[in-house]
Amino acid sequence: MTDFSSPSQLLPLELVDKCIGSRIHIIMKNDKEIVGVLLGFDDYVNMVLEDVTEFESTPEGRRVTKLDEILLNGNNITMLVPGGEGPEV
Repeated sequence: MTDFSSPSQLLPLELVDKCIGSRIHIIMKNDKEIVGVLLGFDDYVNMVLEDVTEFESTPEGRRVTKLDEILLNGNNITMLVPGGEGPEV
C-alpha cells in the first residue's frame, strides 16, 4: 500500500505550481502542442502562458504560431511536460 502522507510525494497541482515562471510543454487533445512560460493557473488547471509557440499538425504539414500571451482551458490538456522545449520544427 502506498503512503500518500509521505513528504516526498508530490500532488499534481503542486508540481504545476513549481513550474510557475518556467517553460512548460503542453500536449492538447486536438493535435496541438503548446510551449510557453507558465504565469499562473487555477484549480481546473486553466493556465495563463506568455512567450507562447503553438504547434499544430494539419494535412498540409506542421503549422507554427507565435503568441505573446494566452489563457488555456485546462479541460483540453492531455499532458504537461515541465521544462519541455516542444517538437522539432
